[in-house]
Amino acid sequence: MELIISTNNGVCELKLNRPEVFNSFNKTMALQLQKALDDCEKDDSIRAIIITGEGKAFCAGQDLAEATDPNGPELQSIVKDHYNPIIERIRNIEKPIIAAVNGVAAGAGANIALACDITIAKKSASFIQAFSKIGLIPDSGGTFFLPRIIGSQKALALMMTGDKITADQADQMNMIYKAVEDETFLEEVSTFANQLAQMPTKGLGLTKKAVNLSFTNNLTQQLAVEEELQTIAGQTHDFNEGVQAFLEKRKPVFTGK
Repeated sequence: MELIISTNNGVCELKLNRPEVFNSFNKTMALQLQKALDDCEKDDSIRAIIITGEGKAFCAGQDLAEATDPNGPELQSIVKDHYNPIIERIRNIEKPIIAAVNGVAAGAGANIALACDITIAKKSASFIQAFSKIGLIPDSGGTFFLPRIIGSQKALALMMTGDKITADQADQMNMIYKAVEDETFLEEVSTFANQLAQMPTKGLGLTKKAVNLSFTNNLTQQLAVEEELQTIAGQTHDFNEGVQAFLEKRKPVFTGK
C-alpha cells in the first residue's frame, strides 16, 4: 500500500508510504489519499487527521518517472485529477488536519503541507518550491496559500529561486505553526492531535470554514458568515456541554457533535 492508515483515540494518521522515492506521488498514492480523506470525513469517530510521511521524507512532490512516462498520465491530468482533489478535500473537510512534516517537503509535497490547517515540522525538515528547477509553476494550491501566509514578495522569491528553507526559517517567517526538535517530534504531534480530537471539533470545523471564506469575503460578508456559523455552533451538543461544565466548574467532555 502506498498509504498507511492508522486510527487511535479519534485521530487518523495518513502516512505516505513510498520511502524509496522520498514519498513522491504517483497516481495510485494520490487516489489512495483522496479516498482516505473521504473516509475520514464520513467517519464521525475520527475527529482529527494527521498527514505525514514514512521514512526520511515527508513528500518530494511528483514522481517524475511517472510524469515523463509516455504511457503515464499527462501533466494536466496529474494536476487536475491527482493534486487538485487532495487540496480541495484538505480545505473542505470540517475537521482539523495536521501536516506532520518529518523530512523534506518539496514541490507538491510542500504545498500539500501548507494547505493543511496546522503544520508542525521536525527541525531537520525543509521546504522547497522546486517547480522552477524544471520549468514549471507551483501547483497544489501553492500560488494561493503561500502568498497569503508569508506575503507575495517572499512567496515569489521562494517560488522563483527554488531555495531550500529550513524548518526553523519556515517557523520564523510564519510559514508553519512551529518547528520542533527531532527527538520530541512524534510525541509533540501526537499530543497536539489528541488535544484537538478531544475538543469541540464541530466548532473547530466551523472555524475552519469561516477562515476559508475570509479569503474572498469583504468585512460585511464575513460578519454575516460569523453570524450564520455561530448560530449553528450554538445549537451543538458541545456548546451545551461547554456551558454546563463551566457553570458546574468541571472539565467538559466533548463529543464532536
